[in-house]
Amino acid sequence: MISVQRLKRQFDTLRGISASSTGINRLAFSDKDWEGRSYIASLMEEAGLSVRSDAFGNVIGHFGGRDETLPPILFGSHGDSVPEGGNYDGIVGILGAIETVRSMKEDGFIPDHPLEVVLFMCEESSRFSAATLGSRAMRGALSASDLLRLHDHEGSSLYAVLKQRGLDPEQIESARYDKKIKAFLELHIEQGKVLEHKGKQIGIVTGIAAPSRLICKIHGSADHSGATPMNLRRDGLCAAAEVILAVEKAAKAKENPPVVATVGIAEVTPCVMNVIPGEVRLGIDIRSIDSAAREDAETSIRSAIESITKKRGIAYTLEPISKEAPAVMDPALVSLLANTAKEEGFAAIHMPSGAGHDSMHWADYAPTGMLFIPCRDGISHNPAEHAKLEDIVAGVRTLEKAVRTLSQKAYALS
Repeated sequence: MISVQRLKRQFDTLRGISASSTGINRLAFSDKDWEGRSYIASLMEEAGLSVRSDAFGNVIGHFGGRDETLPPILFGSHGDSVPEGGNYDGIVGILGAIETVRSMKEDGFIPDHPLEVVLFMCEESSRFSAATLGSRAMRGALSASDLLRLHDHEGSSLYAVLKQRGLDPEQIESARYDKKIKAFLELHIEQGKVLEHKGKQIGIVTGIAAPSRLICKIHGSADHSGATPMNLRRDGLCAAAEVILAVEKAAKAKENPPVVATVGIAEVTPCVMNVIPGEVRLGIDIRSIDSAAREDAETSIRSAIESITKKRGIAYTLEPISKEAPAVMDPALVSLLANTAKEEGFAAIHMPSGAGHDSMHWADYAPTGMLFIPCRDGISHNPAEHAKLEDIVAGVRTLEKAVRTLSQKAYALS
């Protein structure tokens, strides 16, 4: 039986560890994050898990199955936060995973397959400008050179920070999780408004969108704002304004499957009242769970930029920054989670995830599934971030029942 009181107490304890007047501050590998990590590891031990950690500091709690030769089921989430963040992002998933095992143990339920609960380190990009680093380490996608290359805002390398925490960055390759697994599951707050808007308690994630990112530099002419007639201007900002609207239009044209696109950076040079803007630097983020739809939107955006600048007689450059592959959730797991939520009496919908999560690095390795619960007003990465306890319990109950089903040797994903 899932304990509401126990979950509430644990959320309150973590809040007490890392709350300040400005919100929750568990920046990756900071003192508060490390204290939270120790507390979560202690909860794993209380739940009857044997606890180990890897060279990156990820914490793995093992719960034995009847047959230890069977592939384990992995589930969990992250414990770090953004600066001045909330107490539910990541934490819902890891506390829910521990409660799942604790409930099983108290009920005397012994899974056929072993279970492993994972606390991922450094999921947020806030400190080292790179996200989901703990998952990357476990998937063998983080090298020693990466640890030296990545630095925080104070100039400390990730390598040095790991050393300071008593970890062994020289052995980062040993963090790779190379055992075959039956499934990977993650419970998380939605970080958006869809579930709340539709009045649903559970979101069954069908895929995790991945971004294609571009930097567009528009090379106009910074002339005098009073002495230059309108027909002789090469206004970089006016061209940029058209580009921004073209980005929005390209994304809106893709509804099934949906695409979202954002211009999140707009830097104008010179940025003064009496000079026509010359240089403009735009940061463009295009996302979808469908690679083809995202490519179509990007093609439309590139074509629009070419057309807009040509019409205005303005040069431009377009630099690709990154292009990641979307993660598709396993159809059989999607069905299992949807049926489980229905059996438990929770209103659920299928939906994509626009935000990245640890789950995205496991989808090409094993059947992967993800559950969302609502967060108030869709607010996340903010002190106002909040999830109702009843919704948390609904998510954990769905997770627990799904794990119990998956843990049966006779149950095959197909």
